[in-house]
Amino acid sequence: MERTERLEAYAAAVQEALERFLPAADDSRARIRDAMRYSLLSPGKRIRPVLVLEFCRVAGGRPEDAMPFACALEMIHCYSLIHDDLPCMDNDTLRRGKPTNHVVYGEDFAVLAGDGLLTHAFSTALSSALPPERTLAAVRTLADAAGVDGMLGGQSVDVQNDGRLASFDALAEMYAMKTGALLRAGARLGCIAAGAGEDALAAADRYASAVGLAFQIRDDLLDLEQDEAIGKTTYPALLGVPASRARIDELTKEAACAARFFADPDFLVWLAFYLAGRDV
Repeated sequence: MERTERLEAYAAAVQEALERFLPAADDSRARIRDAMRYSLLSPGKRIRPVLVLEFCRVAGGRPEDAMPFACALEMIHCYSLIHDDLPCMDNDTLRRGKPTNHVVYGEDFAVLAGDGLLTHAFSTALSSALPPERTLAAVRTLADAAGVDGMLGGQSVDVQNDGRLASFDALAEMYAMKTGALLRAGARLGCIAAGAGEDALAAADRYASAVGLAFQIRDDLLDLEQDEAIGKTTYPALLGVPASRARIDELTKEAACAARFFADPDFLVWLAFYLAGRDV
């Protein structure tokens, strides 16, 4: 299977599974379910669940066994986007070309939709048919990645400092939590689903950490081109554009090296370069 075809096949399988894990309803809770589904089922590349499924495969497991973990991770990511878009946060009115959740359903239901997806993520993960110890490890991974030492913590640092951090180290730490935590969780969840050992988990961490930072630096460069990063502390602001691009290349090569721990790393290597906006 071609690499782009595999990416598309994974995304399609995740989309189908999300529909199954969060079906529509016509009862008294139909509006909140509609609000949750509106954002969750919006088309996307599903990179985080793709990492879950592919790392499960390369670690010797069956991707379909990891699907509850993949969908749970996507629900957590989606909840964070709904809340990020709220007027009290980024106050965005469009996401992926569609009106944001609070524009369509109101701020009250957008908050509830985000909360609903966060909580539903854990019941989804717990629906796994894998051995209990793997499911428990996956739920702990999800909670750690989403919480105060992960994505939420990174977002709180960003909000507290209004996007203006005092140092390069502070910026790197924020990115590792805000962007990197869910990507690392995706890689780890796949290995957990496959029953992989500590060496595989460490390689997965190295891969996802490098990919996450490269992805964030690339995002900083795109924001700079669109004049959306004025006044914020970003990699280009601290290092300059050429050094930021060089750092993306270094990180992508680090990710590719980490992927080669696994027996069939070609897709992961390609994905690292794809997410960095580079050709393999």
